[in-house]
Amino acid sequence: LRVRATHYLGSLSFLLFVLLTVTGVLLMFYYHPAVPQAYHDMKDLQFVVSNGLFLRNLHRLAAHLMVILVFWHMFHVFYRGGYKPPHEYNWVVGVVLLLLTLLLSYTGYLLPWDQLAYWAITVGSNIISAMPVLGRPIRFLLLGGNLVGENALLRFYVLHCVILPLVAVLFIAVHFWRIQKDGGLTIQEKSAQGKSHDR
Repeated sequence: LRVRATHYLGSLSFLLFVLLTVTGVLLMFYYHPAVPQAYHDMKDLQFVVSNGLFLRNLHRLAAHLMVILVFWHMFHVFYRGGYKPPHEYNWVVGVVLLLLTLLLSYTGYLLPWDQLAYWAITVGSNIISAMPVLGRPIRFLLLGGNLVGENALLRFYVLHCVILPLVAVLFIAVHFWRIQKDGGLTIQEKSAQGKSHDR
């Protein structure tokens, strides 16, 4: 893979996903998805657990960086025409992975159960409820009620730690498989080089 062809953005995004998985599993040893214990667990990570603050910040910063890299990767692929045949199927898979990345970031935001998390999810869920027809049912399903409370915390925890990562692993596997099936990442570069040799 040439740097100018990919900038290793996909590979870096995948490595960050692996790092987030490892740090997330380690954080699960010190976390209870319950009110108000979740907030106390965050305080314990900060002040009691050895290297707990480093572990939490590593997870949080890697999550922010992954969102940025996945957006950059999508922009770069679009700029290079990666949505055109024969890559259009993989482009759709990439869009799904972008949405999963955003959902993972969104669901993880509530887990510290502090004021910032509570009100951010309250505002976000209210925006969802403004969607015509399906907005209110989706908000109720997501929160497990009408308010951001313990049901919401538990649902976000299950989504963030189990459901969304498993779906992401499935789509990452399909993404890598399609890259190989479509002939790799540098098809356009090879064809461009061939034309230049013909001249």
